[in-house]
Amino acid sequence: MSEAGGEVRLVDLVKRFEDVVAVDGINVEVPGGEFFSLLGPSGCGKTTTLRLIAGFERPTSGHVLLDGNDVAYTAAHKRNVNTVFQSYALFPHLDVSENVAFGLRFKDVSKADRKQMVGEALELVQLEGLGKRKPGQLSGGQQQRVALARALVLNPSVLLLDEPLGALDAKLRKALQIELKALQEQVGITFIYVTHDQEEALTMSDRIAVMAAGRVEQVGPPRMVYEDPATAYVADFLGVSNLMNARAHGSSNGACRVTMGDFEFAAAKGAVETSGDVKVTIRPERVRVDEHGTTGANRIPGMVERTVYLGSATQLIVNLAHGETLQALVQNQGDVLPFQQGSPVSVGLPADALRVLTLADPVSPDADGGGEDQAAAAPHEAGDELRFTPPSI
Repeated sequence: MSEAGGEVRLVDLVKRFEDVVAVDGINVEVPGGEFFSLLGPSGCGKTTTLRLIAGFERPTSGHVLLDGNDVAYTAAHKRNVNTVFQSYALFPHLDVSENVAFGLRFKDVSKADRKQMVGEALELVQLEGLGKRKPGQLSGGQQQRVALARALVLNPSVLLLDEPLGALDAKLRKALQIELKALQEQVGITFIYVTHDQEEALTMSDRIAVMAAGRVEQVGPPRMVYEDPATAYVADFLGVSNLMNARAHGSSNGACRVTMGDFEFAAAKGAVETSGDVKVTIRPERVRVDEHGTTGANRIPGMVERTVYLGSATQLIVNLAHGETLQALVQNQGDVLPFQQGSPVSVGLPADALRVLTLADPVSPDADGGGEDQAAAAPHEAGDELRFTPPSI
């Protein structure tokens, strides 16, 4: 369905709203045909970045390149880009087919071709036979598919999606995550997806940009960003991570020697050459919890503070001997877990799972003071005809 193209490059992109910097010098490259996610908390600048790509906002400075052409100051309707919003923006008085065909009214398309294109788009999103229904007769998931069909029928080179699954219940959202990725692979269009949901980003994306305070903290494939976070912020925001204070004493045999209280560990990941105060991080699923008295390298005594049954796994909250607390995840293997509240345990932190992070200005999720919220309320700038949000046609 897609034509060649769809490459997006953001170069030194900045957007200010009075004294609020919503986007602060972003540099990102998205190859054509990639599913790329902008991930971050509310106010981090991800939606403003999407609106700059769509043409609904003008940058303060910087460039938005679409297939090598700078479209930073090109009107939204002149860009081969389409947007799907969280609200779907369907026309309630039009039926499904009319909603999908709405954008084709402004194209040089015959009535017969329009009917065929609408039918193909509805088939693509598995809504065959529902063309005569009104949006109010559809479920939330079906409405989301109509919005997708309306965007895809115009065959854009880039499809922008602003938290389109946010209004759905958790079970349906999980199912549509898989469907949406399969759809993107089928049509071959570049998808740029905005979300604050880490699971959505990990499930669907070819690559993820983790954002904070208008900046990109790290870009990479989901596995790399999750397992090898570049900063304490990324480690803390993406999934659950145990961040603990430690002191690094340089590298030995390819690993950093770190101490937490009176206990010494080898950490083979991250800034292994550093010395001084650091953070060390380990994911809960990599923590090993064994019976009290178990010996070996990279171990520390602890006591179980709480157990939480999650079905597929049990979460353990463990107080460590040096005074910090961590989470461990024990997969459900069908056996009764021997650890209860108050049980003494031996906690293993494998060197290949323990990562050293320097203390170079980790960013708080709220460090920008809610830039996107303030951006939404920013006054209309004189002569800025792009400051509106039209339906996703």
